[in-house]
Amino acid sequence: MTQHVSAEDPRWPRIVARDAGADGEFWYSVATTGVYCRPSCPSRTANPRNVSIHASLAEARRTGARACLRCEPDAATPGEARTGRIEAACRTIEQAEAPPTLAQLAEAAGMSPAHFQRVFKAATGVSPRAYAAEHRAARVREALEAGAPVTEALHAAGYGSSGRFYAEAEAVLGMKPAVYRRGGAAETLRHATAQTSLGQLLIAASTAGIAALLLGDDPDLLLVDLRRRFPHAQLEPGGAGFAATVAEVVAFVEMPRGTLTLPLDIRGTAFRRRVWEALRAIPAGETASYAEIAQRIGAPEAVRAVAGACAANAHALAIPCHRVVRSDGALSGYRWGTERKRALLDREAAARQR
Repeated sequence: MTQHVSAEDPRWPRIVARDAGADGEFWYSVATTGVYCRPSCPSRTANPRNVSIHASLAEARRTGARACLRCEPDAATPGEARTGRIEAACRTIEQAEAPPTLAQLAEAAGMSPAHFQRVFKAATGVSPRAYAAEHRAARVREALEAGAPVTEALHAAGYGSSGRFYAEAEAVLGMKPAVYRRGGAAETLRHATAQTSLGQLLIAASTAGIAALLLGDDPDLLLVDLRRRFPHAQLEPGGAGFAATVAEVVAFVEMPRGTLTLPLDIRGTAFRRRVWEALRAIPAGETASYAEIAQRIGAPEAVRAVAGACAANAHALAIPCHRVVRSDGALSGYRWGTERKRALLDREAAARQR
């Protein structure tokens, strides 16, 4: 039944407070704006004289009002409503020839630009601008791998200028665009394996730094993993000149105190790099949950994406994904085995107590 609200109605304070606990109990419509909302709607509070309360969603619809774009009262929950709007924004970004502006995306989502930016980042882990950049980079990679000229690839991906593309290219591709187009033949990774108390360790380095630290039981399988991660690179044995690097890494594995001092060649999307930087900030001997890492990078809803970034990490120990645990403190999956994860945590805890 529809009821006009008064300031004394006990439901009115719940609307004023945007009480999410009242969602599903009742809905309200506003005569002056012609919309109906859920109680938790973040829109500006209306004059109670213009508000009607509805016991069901069907009653709210029968008023002839339209669904509010901000709270999306037709969705099952506000969370589902936000997710739907962010998914729609992602599709818009992916399908646009040129990246839409923040104002355009926010208007389509029925939010203010600032609010949309916060919601988008919380859901995806990156800003709309960074999401667009990562999508453009993926389109460039696809075009270059298909043999397209560099200029054609960057314009087809929506880069407004070649200068902007080249400023981002090496971080995204790991090499110059022309080299990537030729299959990465000019990039060489030196590599070596060594036996440690945690099993076999493969170290691979580019001219920029350590590109991979992989743990396992079989050196041949580790080399297969390295080739999978760097399919365009030439792999060469490190030789005698690589011995000092190997020795430093092995010493770090056996006595993991602090962080590895060797330079790292870290490649990944903007979101993954942010996760990996957050992991490197966890002190040795301490742990953090996936949810805590998501909070620290400003993307509290991107817990699964944080877990994905941990799984994609190519720098065992140097980027300490072993320090990330479940919210209940239990060990979760570790690419190089939960037994190694436990051993690393125990070593770090023991070293910290010395």
